Amino acid sequence: MSYKAKKLTKLERHRLIGTGYDEFWAFKGRYRVVKGSRASKKSKTAALWFIHHMMLYPDANLLAVRRTYNTLRNSCYAELKWAIERLGVSENWKTKLSPLELSYSEGGKIFFRGMGDAMRLTSIAADRGKLCWVWLEEAFEIEREDDFNILDESIRGKVDKKLFKQLTLTFNPWSERHWLKKRFFNVPNITDTDCTDNNIFALTTNYTMNEFLDKSDLQLFERMRIDNPKRFKVAGLGEWGVADGLIYNNWEVCDFSVENLTRSGKCRSAFGLDFGYTNDPTAFVAMLVDSSERVLYVFDEMYGYGLSNREIYEKLTSMGYRKERIFADSAEPKSIDELYGLGLTGIRKARKGADSINHGIQFIQSYKIKILPQCEHFLKEISEYLWQKSRIILPSSTAKRLNTPASGYDHLMDAMRYSLTEIVGGERWGFC
Repeated sequence: MSYKAKKLTKLERHRLIGTGYDEFWAFKGRYRVVKGSRASKKSKTAALWFIHHMMLYPDANLLAVRRTYNTLRNSCYAELKWAIERLGVSENWKTKLSPLELSYSEGGKIFFRGMGDAMRLTSIAADRGKLCWVWLEEAFEIEREDDFNILDESIRGKVDKKLFKQLTLTFNPWSERHWLKKRFFNVPNITDTDCTDNNIFALTTNYTMNEFLDKSDLQLFERMRIDNPKRFKVAGLGEWGVADGLIYNNWEVCDFSVENLTRSGKCRSAFGLDFGYTNDPTAFVAMLVDSSERVLYVFDEMYGYGLSNREIYEKLTSMGYRKERIFADSAEPKSIDELYGLGLTGIRKARKGADSINHGIQFIQSYKIKILPQCEHFLKEISEYLWQKSRIILPSSTAKRLNTPASGYDHLMDAMRYSLTEIVGGERWGFC
């Protein structure tokens, strides 16, 4: 009997991947989600599952996805090639580097794509069989649930009775505030460890599930447990964590009345705009500032990709901010002039000053920040806004922190600084 037609017995599977992943291996529902620590063998187990099952089901095709395409070669592609070698079936697979592709000689293909243009994922078509499986590696990199929804929609249409449609997500649990937790772990009948319903299998893994670690590997985690228990919780046990090195710890989510605060006469408004387009979002924040009590009240936001200046104008107008004094990124003078010409006559440049970013951060750190719960993008950014090289999952817990914010979760954070241009230091300061 050829390998492609042979189902593995439990004993054969354990010899191949070890224990701890039996339910993962057997589950055929829509979403198979695995969060875990480093060295928990989640990615290698997923890679072995895909190669084995593509040979078992020759009409199946797989789409391997990460946020950016250029990270795939050293992650998903490398793991799948390792799985091919591990199974001893190299003669059955053809590799291609430009573009990345793996082809089974008697069946389907493995396609590799980045999420940079999520809409293109829906147009992938297989030469043979159906695109029925997706592997989203490092799923935490996908900041917007809407992008995941587009990916989800790419797996559609009828498949052969022997096949099934499934999305597999693997990731390290950087923050409990990520949409992944609410979507796949905070649902009825699913605990924060592992569980199954008809549609979702959610599993938490850790290094103790990896029988292939040697003594020195285990000693590394033991040292981490003793020396840095906070990091061990996430990087060792795979539990949800809060990033170490957060820039702002002075915030809370709460309800407040914008109308009552405005009527009190103690607050002044502050509006900031950071420009983006394809890879970065355009971000707008609306706040009230109580200088006497030193409180910032964040009450509204606008966050979107691919927005033209006219669309920005239309959105801000529909939100009621056309006449407000909005401070925008001074690196985009052309956009500022165009928005002014369209009718956003209160827009101004956020002026730069010496060490303006850190000066603005220090000012904001001296305030309490209260955020309405509907400002979801702002909440996500502020909970992930870190100093460079300070994430809790870094290989070294003693990695030096740079006096510069890490990029990525900074668009609304920049907009917040811009909005305070006049409040902090009049015309001398701006925060770009």
